[in-house]
Amino acid sequence: MPTLYVPRETAAGERRLAATPASLRDLARLDLDVVIESGAGAAAGISDEDLEAAGARIGGPDDLATAQLVARVAPPSPAEVAALPEGAVLLSFIAPHRNLEVVRALAERRVSTLAMELVPRISRAQSMDALSSQANIAGYRAVITAAYELDKYFPLFMTSAGTIRPANLVVLGAGVAGLQAVATARRLGAVVKVSDIRAAAKEEVASLGANFIDIPDAADLTGEGGYAKEVGEDFLSRQRHVLTEVLSGANAVITTAQIPGRPAPTLVTTAMVEAMPPGSVVIDLAAADGGNCELTDTAGVVEHGGVRILPGHHFPSEMPGEASTMYGRNIAGYCGLLITDGQLALDLEDEVVAGSLLTHDGAVVHERTAELLEGGAA
Repeated sequence: MPTLYVPRETAAGERRLAATPASLRDLARLDLDVVIESGAGAAAGISDEDLEAAGARIGGPDDLATAQLVARVAPPSPAEVAALPEGAVLLSFIAPHRNLEVVRALAERRVSTLAMELVPRISRAQSMDALSSQANIAGYRAVITAAYELDKYFPLFMTSAGTIRPANLVVLGAGVAGLQAVATARRLGAVVKVSDIRAAAKEEVASLGANFIDIPDAADLTGEGGYAKEVGEDFLSRQRHVLTEVLSGANAVITTAQIPGRPAPTLVTTAMVEAMPPGSVVIDLAAADGGNCELTDTAGVVEHGGVRILPGHHFPSEMPGEASTMYGRNIAGYCGLLITDGQLALDLEDEVVAGSLLTHDGAVVHERTAELLEGGAA
């Protein structure tokens, strides 16, 4: 029976866990021996007793040495890579373009790394799509944070003391996080406008009761896997011109635009922030990849001309219980591809496995990451 080991997360601020009582019930059907490091679920409100009752064994770091599968949330540190058993299979977020030395170490350790952010966005992989499950939380949390930070009601109020106009919220990027932000903001009563460069987004935005921001002479820029393509400076210039006018009346802006494996595009310039009303806020969900706002700082809140810019890359970890539940199910779904008749086997012909495989048999097999390493980007 293969052993799956789930360690305690050590990255600063990381409160999620890669297995929960709900996902353990799914894993039990695969005949996996699941060992979870003692105390690993404490930050997510999950006790050792709850995990044990759901079928896990509670262990310690020494149990890692006999594991064939390891599941975690945040990328491992170099020291944690060194502790992995040679030839093990690792399921985790890696952010390879930001952690090239970790990728190199994983290859040298001959670990088969399945990066959860590289899972293809295809129908049969929906249960494993951890990017979407966590982005859903981020989009929701971004709106709740914006509502808390604003000195203004979100909904329209008609009172004996007069009418209070609803908040104007702008969402940049209508992917999973953006659409969840739209839906949440609309439920709270805000007037929402959305910008996206994919043609399909316009209909999705309208279905949620928001207004789409049209960019003159914009072509459909839908890229591989449904993500937005990287755009040229001419388009960005036209987009910024339109957005500057829209943002001048915005109380809150939520930015979500990301390009897999690349720095986030700059959509909100300093000049655009300066055009916003004092007291407004920008929530940047792309902060970890450099941010969509020129002024974003992952270290904390930046105030510029009365506007506050907040990084939002940590939002899923601020809802660790729900985030762990969804991520645990993503991990359990993926494990279903790896266990056949009680044996661990990587099917390199499977498009999900092939698409998310980062390192294998001593090599970096993900083309984009291999190019970055060869180019000396590390």
